[in-house]
Amino acid sequence: MTVLLAGLCTIDVVQRVAELPEPGEKVQSTSVEVAAGGPATNAAVTVAALGGDPVLVTVLGAHPLAALARADLDTCGVRLLDADPGCPEPPALSAVAVRERDGERTVVSRNAARSTARLPSLAEVVDVRSVLVDGHHPALALGVARWARERGVPVVLDAGSWKPVLDELLPLVDIAACSAGFPLPAHDLLARGVGTVIVTAGPDPVRWWTAEESGSVPVPEVRARDTLGAGDVWHGALVLGAGRCALPELIRFANEVAAERVRHSGARSWVRRIGVQ
Repeated sequence: MTVLLAGLCTIDVVQRVAELPEPGEKVQSTSVEVAAGGPATNAAVTVAALGGDPVLVTVLGAHPLAALARADLDTCGVRLLDADPGCPEPPALSAVAVRERDGERTVVSRNAARSTARLPSLAEVVDVRSVLVDGHHPALALGVARWARERGVPVVLDAGSWKPVLDELLPLVDIAACSAGFPLPAHDLLARGVGTVIVTAGPDPVRWWTAEESGSVPVPEVRARDTLGAGDVWHGALVLGAGRCALPELIRFANEVAAERVRHSGARSWVRRIGVQ
């Protein structure tokens, strides 16, 4: 079950704190963790944890920090295609604080929406069942989506926020999985050629639309210990099930996987509880 994912890979420095700091305030953390992050990257880790074979197309480059992400992805079972392996710039770095009592977090990061990296050869990527793009590294997103459309492979878009590339990308998308704050409503996305629109809203029911029908799927009630990357995990489960599960069962599966993620503290601890390793 090969899944091709294209998008952002960051270095996440995650610190757990009793309370999130106010402006100008310094607080002591209770733990520190360093892991690869980013929407497509966390989705790829999820695909691997659930027994799939993820191939991640991104940019890491030659900076020493990139080795941290490479090692983490290798441990998690994610195959990497670096679109610019000689890039001397450091990869995107995310500074994250997670509040102990409820798993809420703050994130300061830099995205790759203005990246000019070109799509590397996909000649050795075979038997792809589904594709996910997150809109970062625009040429990678467009290239992978076009490659998938030519082969009849379903394309899932992680639509967390609006990016200029989406004007070109949306007609190539089969499933647009949007955050509640995404600026375009479902009927506009359907009009642009998207087959299915799904909108998540944290603990609230997940809503979905096609040209013929619509519905909602409740989210399991859990005690959240860490919400970092929960949406990315949800997208990873969704893309793994795309083409194999029909709505609303596909959404229910993704909801259950994301619920398991937020039960556990840390970037990778949940993988050992849910995964096929």
